[in-house]
Amino acid sequence: GMAGAAARGPLPALLPLLLLLLGSTAEPELRFRPPAEAPVRLFTEPELARYDGHQEGQPIYLAVKGVVFDVTSGKEFYGKGAPYNALVGKDSTRGVAKMSLDPADLTHDTTGLTEEELKSLDDIFNNVYKAKYPIVGYTSRRILNEDGSPNLDFKPEDQPHFSIKDEF
Repeated sequence: GMAGAAARGPLPALLPLLLLLLGSTAEPELRFRPPAEAPVRLFTEPELARYDGHQEGQPIYLAVKGVVFDVTSGKEFYGKGAPYNALVGKDSTRGVAKMSLDPADLTHDTTGLTEEELKSLDDIFNNVYKAKYPIVGYTSRRILNEDGSPNLDFKPEDQPHFSIKDEF
């Protein structure tokens, strides 16, 4: 709709400002600055779509709750022709919550999900994705406000219990 078009317009102009806000060392009061070796990467929808497992040799990315995970190590689940390939290259929060691969559910939108689905979403987000796959960035929807301005409440996710393990 109109909001989408408006949000896309000012994005390139705001990127330098956003990077400044997220990475500036001149602001000691920015307590939630990510560590210098892990800059926050912002993914637009078209950028994320490039990492859908169909390009040989490219990493495979999947976003849940606006957090972009590198699921390349789970290629047999997420790669081209694999059972969960429909989830990758996009924010599939709703599909993860509903355990659904229905194209209508492969969206960031969580409107109308039940309490159980939301709890399941958090469990899978923490115990599967955050536990097993490195975070490579965030969707622009997670980092920016609707009007394209930086979301000052944005905080990077921590991965304290991160360990690369087999899927099962």
